[in-house]
Parts: sequence; C-alpha cells; structure tokens
Amino acid sequence: MAQLWGGRFTKETDQLVYNFNASILFDRKFYKQDINGSIAHVKMLAKQGILTGEECDAILKGLEGILEDVENGNLEISDKYEDIHSFVEATLIDRIGDVGKKLHTGRSRNDQVALDMKLYVRDEVAELDGLLKELLQTIYHIMKENTETFMPGFTHLQKAQPVTLAHHMGAYFEMFKRDRGRMADIYKRMNLCPLGAGALAGTTYPLDREYTAELLGFAGPTLNSMDSVSDRDYVIELLSAMSTVMMHLSRFCEEIIIWNSNEYQFVEIDDTYSTGSSIMPQKKNPDIAELVRGKTGRVYGALMSILTTMKGIPLAYNKDMQEDKELTFDAIDTVKGCVKLFNGMLASMQFQKETMKNSAKNGFTNATDAADYLVNKGVPFRDAHGIVGRLVLLCLEKNVALDDLTLKQYKAISPEFEEDIYEAVSMENCVNKRNTIGAPGTAAMQQVLTVCENYLKESAPLGQA
Repeated sequence: MAQLWGGRFTKETDQLVYNFNASILFDRKFYKQDINGSIAHVKMLAKQGILTGEECDAILKGLEGILEDVENGNLEISDKYEDIHSFVEATLIDRIGDVGKKLHTGRSRNDQVALDMKLYVRDEVAELDGLLKELLQTIYHIMKENTETFMPGFTHLQKAQPVTLAHHMGAYFEMFKRDRGRMADIYKRMNLCPLGAGALAGTTYPLDREYTAELLGFAGPTLNSMDSVSDRDYVIELLSAMSTVMMHLSRFCEEIIIWNSNEYQFVEIDDTYSTGSSIMPQKKNPDIAELVRGKTGRVYGALMSILTTMKGIPLAYNKDMQEDKELTFDAIDTVKGCVKLFNGMLASMQFQKETMKNSAKNGFTNATDAADYLVNKGVPFRDAHGIVGRLVLLCLEKNVALDDLTLKQYKAISPEFEEDIYEAVSMENCVNKRNTIGAPGTAAMQQVLTVCENYLKESAPLGQA
C-alpha cells in the first residue's frame, strides 16, 4: 500500500478498507491536472523563497518527466497507490530523491484534489462548449438552406399551423445557444483557484495565492479556505447544465424518431447512423437517436447522486466528497459522445421536403388563416371559427384539403368567400404573412439568420475569449 500518511498509525489498513477508500482507479483521469497544479505550486514556492532555485528546477524536471512518460505510455499509473496524488509524489521521490519530498510543502490533499477537479471540469466545460458550437453550426446550415421548406407545426402532436423547417430548427438553435450560455456562466463562476487553502484553514507559509492562480489561468484565488476545499457547486451546476443539454437532445431525438417513422417519412437517416434488424430485413432503425434519448436518464442520475451526497455534509472536507468523481466523469463522457454522434446524424440526414409540405397541406394547418380571411371580410372571429370548422368536416368527408375545395363549396358554407381564398390558404402565404420577429415568415427568418450568423462568428470558445 503506497500512501502519503501513516505515521500516527500502528496497524496496517485492512486491504478491503484500503480498496474501498482508494480512488486511483478513477482519479487517475486527471493526472495531467495534478501534475500541472504541482508545477504551478512549485514555481510559486520558489518565487516566495520557500524552495531554492535548484530544488525548484529538480522538482519541475521530475514532474515534467513523469507527465511525458505517462502520456507516451512509458509509465503506467499503478493501482498500488491510493490516489493520483500519491502516485505522482511517490514517483517523483523515486526519481529525484529526498528533494521530491518538498513538493507538498504548504499544501494538503484537500486543496490539491479541489484544484485537480476544478482544472479537469474547467477543461471539460470548454470542450463541451466547443461541441455545442459545432452542433449550432450544423443547425444554422439547415436553417439557412430551408427557409422555404414548408412543414406542419404541432401542438399536442396534432398538426396545428404551417411553419418552415428553418423555423423548427431555429427553436433548437435557441435551446443549444442557452446551453452554451450556461457553460459560460459555470466557467466564469468556478474560475477561482483553491490551491493554498490547505486542509481547511490555510497555511503559515507565505504563499502567493494570486501568483498560483495566475499561472493556472484562474481569475484569482478563492476567498474562504473552508469553502475552497468543500465546494462542489460547480460540479452540480455542470451536471445540471448537462442534464438540460441531454433534455434538449432527447426532445430533438424524439422528433427525429417520429419523423423517421413510416407514417411520417419526413427524414431519411443516413445508413452510417442507422442499424437493421436481425430478423426483419426491411428495418432501418433510428438507434442513435434512441440511445441518446435513453442516456439522458443516466446523466440525470449523476445529478441526483451528487445532490444527495452533498446535502448533509458539514464543513469542511469529508470523504463523502470523493463520490463527486466517477459519476461526473461518466456523465461528461456520455454528454460529449451524445453531442458528437447527434451532430453527425443531423448533418448527414436527408429531409423529405415534398412529404413535409403535403403533410402540412393535408393536415388543415391553414385553417386558422381561412378564419382570419373571414375576419378580414367583417365576420366576427367566433363565427369564422365555426364556419371553418364546418369546412374541415366537409374536407374530411371528401378526403380533400382546404386548397382542393371548389369556390361553390366554399360559398355554400359562407357567401363571404371569394376567389382570393385560395391565395389566402396557400402554404406560402400562410407562412410568409407571419413576419413579426421570431415568426416563420421569410423576412423574419432572414433577420434571425443574421443574428445567428453573427452569434456564431462572435462567440469565442471558452478559455479563448
């Protein structure tokens, strides 16, 4: 058992207890963050005169060698160590001797692990932000190409009013744009450095915490040492934001699954993102969309787990908080994988434009416009509503659309109808008359597309602003 403590103990830790307590099997994931944090710490110790220049150089060379060897596969992170901190420090001492024992001066594992987790999460937030921006670019491209691709808009899964594919996709653009906003909020709020907080009460060494924070790219040091080592709000915020991302992806996937069905046939999912059946040769299943929808629950579970873990923990650090890692790591990997796969599926998907337009036409999505037509002729809206309802019944009896009724049939129900009714209920007019900002009309959509394009050009990736 390789560990950083034991002088006060007279008995070896039971092996089962040691295994239960150890975190090396999962916290090895942030070896890079642990080593980079130690490099910054050592530079600060030398700047403050706590280490000599020679000691600093020896430790830095040793740490950089460990990092290089781990990354090129020449050094394996062994599970004989309790955690990643033990592995790095013990390996350093093996390589450079007793001077390596000075690495931990002015530092506790409590502020060390708090730093490692923050550095790791900060990196992952930036990567997630980048993946979301790529997805937004795909959605924007679909919007730009489909401002005149007509389709039904739905409420209660019933065809309601005609919209365009650009307008429908624009709803998801707004959702994922808000998700990026949440990532930016998390990044800004968490970007304070806990290193130097010690176990919970700081240290008597004259540390320069501002310098350490600067070296590691933080906005500054944390301002309360107890909070520094026991804060996991940023983990909860990230899991919450990722749960919202997955909720948005799941909604989108649900629609794609419906649109891919034989009854709708709005989309054709590319073969590279579909699977078949072992028994039914005609099947082409939307498995990626279904798996993304299914994995949403997995991310929700991680959020509920850490919320439950943190709810009863008194200040400051407690071992319960080791539970922040495994599920968070899994949730991050899950969300990144889902966003990448979904983006690829969406970018390669074919939209059946004529089918979508016919679905809008045959679903009476222009009924509201027929009622508005009568209102413009002086008919009270409530009466117009009833008249158009009777027209819909007639269409259902004859299995036709409103566009297909003769003027004689229109007049039989209301003499107010004239030849211009056909223009009023055409899909193009039904959509393009709606030009208030946020509506599906071509003019309104062009305004929104300009805003979207500028957003994509101007929103720098996190960490690069």
